[in-house]
Amino acid sequence: MKKLINHPENVVTEALQGMESAHADLIKVHYNPNYIVRADAPVSGKVGLLSGGGSGHEPMHGGFVGYGMLDAACPGAVFTSPTPDQMLEATKAINGGAGVLHIVKNYTGDVMNFEMAADLARSEGIEVEAVVIDDDVAVQDSLYTAGRRGVGLTVLAEKICGAAAEAKHSLQEVTEVCRKVNSQGRSMGMALTSCTVPHAGKPTFEIGEDEMEIGIGIHGEPGRQRMKIKTAAEIVEMLVKPIVEDLPFKSGDEVLAFVNGMGGTPLIELYLVYNEVQKLLSAHGIKITRHLIGSYITSLEMAGTSVTLLKLDDQLTKLWDAPVKTPALRWGM
Repeated sequence: MKKLINHPENVVTEALQGMESAHADLIKVHYNPNYIVRADAPVSGKVGLLSGGGSGHEPMHGGFVGYGMLDAACPGAVFTSPTPDQMLEATKAINGGAGVLHIVKNYTGDVMNFEMAADLARSEGIEVEAVVIDDDVAVQDSLYTAGRRGVGLTVLAEKICGAAAEAKHSLQEVTEVCRKVNSQGRSMGMALTSCTVPHAGKPTFEIGEDEMEIGIGIHGEPGRQRMKIKTAAEIVEMLVKPIVEDLPFKSGDEVLAFVNGMGGTPLIELYLVYNEVQKLLSAHGIKITRHLIGSYITSLEMAGTSVTLLKLDDQLTKLWDAPVKTPALRWGM
């Protein structure tokens, strides 16, 4: 194992300290329990947005805390759900009197712990809603989930809902926007390599030098099929075809195309993938009107990519375009 770390047990805490030092103008970090909040939290009269999950997927979720996106994020240990006490304390820290929305990726531990935290917060008089993101079309059930996994669409939901909350929409309105995003977006990913969890000290799975895995999860859980590596055009077709067929997307649709790197994929390859996505969608009469390209929901140092498509309308496009200022995503300010 070759990693830029000191001790495996201190990785998350020391990374949080680095974030706190680097982005003191945008965020504050609370320790024991660990959570990140925007520097001006709580914002009076504004719906608070909270998400979280295991560390190792950076910049998700802590990198998306700030104006126009999340109000707080709870980081668990690497690939491990945060705990209900983290979620409860973060919920209380961002409650500005308009309620709090939990945006939850569909992984069993995350769902269970967020449900417990929501119940505890409600018992303290905080209005809480939750939306579970389940956009992965690769597999119906996995090692970590009942139903589809929550993956790349989570980034888009956090940005779009963050804009709605910043505009002082009600808790019910922000929740409905989140449900709309979840209903209109689909994702699928693949891996060229495994990743190594610091505590484990060895790759999560073994894969041949000439192999790839289609439909991989963000924790290294297996996907649809392992096969010999193909060209980028062939890989994109294997990812995008199931996405388009699932919603289904159709000719005339306008979409946001999100090409994501899994942590070890250079931008030159991601732009090449985006080019193939654009060509394939164009052949189906589907128009990309917004895009996001880069490593935003990762799996440590895994090499690979995921593609997310979100069907847009005027409302979602306006919310996507709204200003955002976080450590990892910013425009319009």
